[in-house]
Amino acid sequence: MANILLLIVCFVAGMILRRTGRFPESTPAALNGFVIHVSLPAVALLHIHNLRLDLSLAYTVAMAWLLFGAAWLFFRPTGRLLGLPRETVGALILVGGLGNTSFVGLPMIEAFYGKEFLGVGLIADQLGSFLVLSTLGILTATLHSAGELSARQIVRKILYFPPFQALVLALLLRPVPFHPWFLTVLQKVGDTLTPLALASVGFQLQLAHMRGELRTLSLGLCYKLLLAPALIALIFVGLCGTGGKVIQVTIFEAAMAPMISAGIIAVDHRLNPPLVSLMIGIGIPLSFLTLAGWWWLLRGV
Repeated sequence: MANILLLIVCFVAGMILRRTGRFPESTPAALNGFVIHVSLPAVALLHIHNLRLDLSLAYTVAMAWLLFGAAWLFFRPTGRLLGLPRETVGALILVGGLGNTSFVGLPMIEAFYGKEFLGVGLIADQLGSFLVLSTLGILTATLHSAGELSARQIVRKILYFPPFQALVLALLLRPVPFHPWFLTVLQKVGDTLTPLALASVGFQLQLAHMRGELRTLSLGLCYKLLLAPALIALIFVGLCGTGGKVIQVTIFEAAMAPMISAGIIAVDHRLNPPLVSLMIGIGIPLSFLTLAGWWWLLRGV
């Protein structure tokens, strides 16, 4: 409950700061820069370094990769059909294809399934969503934000992406134990991720943009909250014939609201910031209702 309250407080604080004019218009750029260069790398170093790998959770790891690939296959042709700008398509793929599997996902798992399944959420987040964001996510943002780029420029963009560098470093340092004080520092720095990111999103949210973005907003949220988890359920349960609590939690994670960090990356690459802010700002509270529905539907899986 405390996590959900923090989401609301930071998001509303961002909206108030904009309305009162106490912070400059460039505030989101500064907040996003800190999140990308400091907060996200700290999270990667902290969690990837000590992550325990388990082959029994292969479906959980695959979930985020499948969702992001499906987002490409869904939004690219749909964007062409609707005549959407390249930047808008990129925004839809990023925030529609990646779920908030940690800050929203973990407390939701605890509330609906119990603490014993939090490990499933961590695997889905670190080896799924975060790894996708650090590779395919930055690739998507790069391809949809700039003009024609060479393969070398694209690879360079990924390799110089701070969270990706931190992720590689965390994997290389797995045999080396971190000192407790270093872990404490990483925890404290990583804790800045959600407050700063949500304050940035709240600062940029302007409901006046909803009318102009209603079609794309509905499209993005319908995919993320309804179609995406339905697709994962079809693949894992219908085609693969799997079931049980772990699969239920995995599908439940697929139904999470758009990923805040993905939104920050999208805004940093100027991929339709008004749409991104609306998808996160409306998607998170709306997901509280849709998640309850998915929990009820998944009881028999």
